[in-house]
Amino acid sequence: MMATTHGLVGLAFGAVIAVLVPEHATPAMAAGLAGGIAPDLDLYRGHRRTLHFPVYGPMVAVAAVGVALLVPSPVTVALASFAAGGALHGATDVLGGGLELRPWEGTSERAVYSHYHGRWLSPRRLVPYDGSPHDLGLAVGFAVPALVWTDSQLQLVIAAALTVSLGYTLLRKRLAAIAVALVGLLPAAVRPHVPERYRTVASSRSNTSSRYR
Repeated sequence: MMATTHGLVGLAFGAVIAVLVPEHATPAMAAGLAGGIAPDLDLYRGHRRTLHFPVYGPMVAVAAVGVALLVPSPVTVALASFAAGGALHGATDVLGGGLELRPWEGTSERAVYSHYHGRWLSPRRLVPYDGSPHDLGLAVGFAVPALVWTDSQLQLVIAAALTVSLGYTLLRKRLAAIAVALVGLLPAAVRPHVPERYRTVASSRSNTSSRYR
């Protein structure tokens, strides 16, 4: 799923916490949004492995939410929402496509790495790929309840997230082609530092082109 979808899922969870502790609504939802996006900070290196914890994440989130309910404060509530947003991100990535540049092709069986199991979990492809119409539908669906509970500032953030989601969905497949073209233009010394999924596709296209010359 898109990072924006994950963020909106975390924000929606924060809205649920806000119902229980309405006096801490803003930190709950803001932290949920941040927590939902945070795991994708490993996008460049070790994506869906370094900061994704589909098993351990929910364990930590349950404990954090328990503490927040027992001792509600802006800090405990924010930490609980952040942990829950991150946990939901790691756990739901298995519902999407594989870890590849063009996941609509369905060639990768790596959805998200489970540190608990010590292996990659296979994609379920209920959401075919990040930036798919299904993904956009989820983003909109989770944004609606969040909008009900947010103040004007967070509403602007949600609107921005939906705008980015729509733009990414419209350009998703074209962006993949552009990324491959750009990698092909990089100096040979730089290419080893580019994420593998980009290098693999670029190399494959280069080899195909050379056979037809």
